[in-house]
Amino acid sequence: MVSIQNLHFSYKKKKVFDGLNLEFKPGHIYGLLGKNGMGKSTLLRSMAGLLFPKEGAVKVNDFNPSKRQPEFLQSVYMVPEEFHLPNISIEAFLEAYAPFYPQFNLQQFQRYLQTFDIPRDSTLQNMSYGQKKKVIISFALATNAKLLLMDEPTNGLDIMSKSQFRKVLAEAITEERCIIVSTHQVKDLENLIDRVTIIDEGKILFDQNVEAIVQKLSFRYAFDDAEVKEAFYAEPSLRGSVVVAANTEGDEGKLDLELLYKAIVTNGNTIKKLFNV
Repeated sequence: MVSIQNLHFSYKKKKVFDGLNLEFKPGHIYGLLGKNGMGKSTLLRSMAGLLFPKEGAVKVNDFNPSKRQPEFLQSVYMVPEEFHLPNISIEAFLEAYAPFYPQFNLQQFQRYLQTFDIPRDSTLQNMSYGQKKKVIISFALATNAKLLLMDEPTNGLDIMSKSQFRKVLAEAITEERCIIVSTHQVKDLENLIDRVTIIDEGKILFDQNVEAIVQKLSFRYAFDDAEVKEAFYAEPSLRGSVVVAANTEGDEGKLDLELLYKAIVTNGNTIKKLFNV
């Protein structure tokens, strides 16, 4: 689906990527995690053909995104973190943009709007930021684009809307589709993604399947000082300490993305040895 090889990219004198290699395959929802300004948006925009690498290759279904061929553009949709919508009705928006996506499904779009409880009698500019974001997400899913790129999609969504977002995204994945979600709000992706990629300062710190993570690591409370000291990462809580430690019992527990992210950023090299990388 997506192959990135030896990617180099800079903004004037600021180097973002220096020889980045990464692959994304269909049938998965990827979580691209990292702090703001660490290259997540640049990577998504490079895959969408909106930015052009200084060196290296980006391939999406054998297309070079920078050439922006019609067949490529029909198969990719990006939900940006910041966007502008015209002051028109939803129907006018569909009339203007849906024809660019041959696989667009009107019934799906209407179902997503209903799930998100979007008013149909308002122009886009009269909607709140959260409502606009949900319209864009609904449209993106309804395009049935094979590659769906989402940059901080939960920004501006309230608690209930985030729950609805996870529901519709889980229903949208197919064996032919690849969804990449970039966020620094890691809690919003729990129970949704099946592979975690953590970026920091333009480098891949960690890239593993969720199944492998919960087999190798344990996210739990610890009350013994020795256990806390041996953990890869620990932080105090009202119930003792929460830790990220080696899963020596072999029981697959629940992934805690926030703890994983902190553990990788602070002690990534030690953790990666568990995964033979």
